[in-house]
Formats: sequence, C-alpha cells, structure tokens
Amino acid sequence: MSPQIKSKILVVDDEKSVSRFIRHSLEANNFKVVEAHTGAEGVQRHIEERPELVILDFGLPDMTGIDVLRQIRGWSRNPVIFLTVRDSESDKVAALDGGADDYLTKPFGVQELLARIRLAFRHSQFQYVPDLFESGPLRVDRSGHTVFIDGIEIKLTATEYALLLVLVNHAGKIVPHKAILSSVWGPNSIEHNHYLRVYFGHIRRKFESAFQGSGDLVRCEAGIGYRLKVL
Repeated sequence: MSPQIKSKILVVDDEKSVSRFIRHSLEANNFKVVEAHTGAEGVQRHIEERPELVILDFGLPDMTGIDVLRQIRGWSRNPVIFLTVRDSESDKVAALDGGADDYLTKPFGVQELLARIRLAFRHSQFQYVPDLFESGPLRVDRSGHTVFIDGIEIKLTATEYALLLVLVNHAGKIVPHKAILSSVWGPNSIEHNHYLRVYFGHIRRKFESAFQGSGDLVRCEAGIGYRLKVL
C-alpha cells in the first residue's frame, strides 16, 4: 500500500537549491509540494493549487515575501512560514507582524523544518474562518475558490477573485482604495485607482448577467473605496 499524502505545501523561493532541498525533504515525508520562484508566480500558484501551508522566502526577485503574504491573506488564513537569513531580526519581526505564523532561519535541517510545519498546523486548528460566505444571492466558497450568484457559478479571473475576497473578508465595511490595491498588487500600486474601476466593473457585470440587481452588491464609495453590501 502506498503511503498516504498528508497535505499540499507551496514553496516560494527563488533559490532553486533551497527549493529543491525543501521539496525532496517534504516529499520524503509524504507531503505534496508545489514550487514557485517569484512572488507573482507564488500568488498565482496559491490561487490555482489551494495549498494547506506556504513556505515563503522573504527576499524574492520581483517583490518581498511580505507583499506576497499580504495578497494571500486576502483570501486565506492557512499557515505561512517565512524563510529568513541568519541574524536578520528586522525581517523576522516584519514577517510576524505581517501575519506569518512562524519563521525559519537559513540554513536549517529537515527535522527543524518538519517540526515548524507540525507546529503551524497545530496552531491553525484553532483559527476558524468559515468556508462559506453568503449575502443575498451571493455565495462564496473559500475552500473551493468558487463564486455563485443565485445558484449560478460565476467565472472570475484570479485577480477578480482576489479582489472580491478582500471585500468578502471585510463584508459590510468600506475598504479604502489603497488597502485593496496593496493587498492584491502590492504597495507599489496604491495610486492606481483605475485598476479597481476596471476590475470591479467586470465583476459587477458578471454578477448582473446572472441575476438582475446583484451587481449592486459591490458598492463604490466615491473617493474612499469599495464595500460589499450585506443583505
């Protein structure tokens, strides 16, 4: 009988030797491993693969690990373990303050890696975020990354889904433009309000095509931000 696969783990690290070491170590312990080597790829793979845990390097070629974490936290509360270099206390503090569950200092051994993963999974058992969100005709299944309007599945792009999840996670409250932009695209995009007009416009039209009036669930608060209407 083949060994049972435990969980899926996403490893985001641009050092391929480190990524390969982690993958081999985890696969030898029956974890399924998905790899990414840039921040943008990590975010995309997280959306596509829905891992139970993320191992995330602080320094990536296109953005920091904090930027990646900020985007992931828009739709997921699953554990994230940061990788940092030795004696980089500021990186460790920034990672934990940014919502990471733990950190590992490079270099590290297999047993320490496995112990941190076990600890992160134990802690995550006490953090409950409902998989289903419902408001009027809208139903969002976080576990399945699916969105329904009046029972009809709405096909959203990865970016549209990430934007909607930011509003779902703050349902009924106004989320400022800069907070949404930073969460989805990173802090270097906080002045690009036109991104939100375009993408939320697409989301509204897709909602409206399934159920008349449902596009109004996504509300624009002029000059401030966006709000998901709660019914």
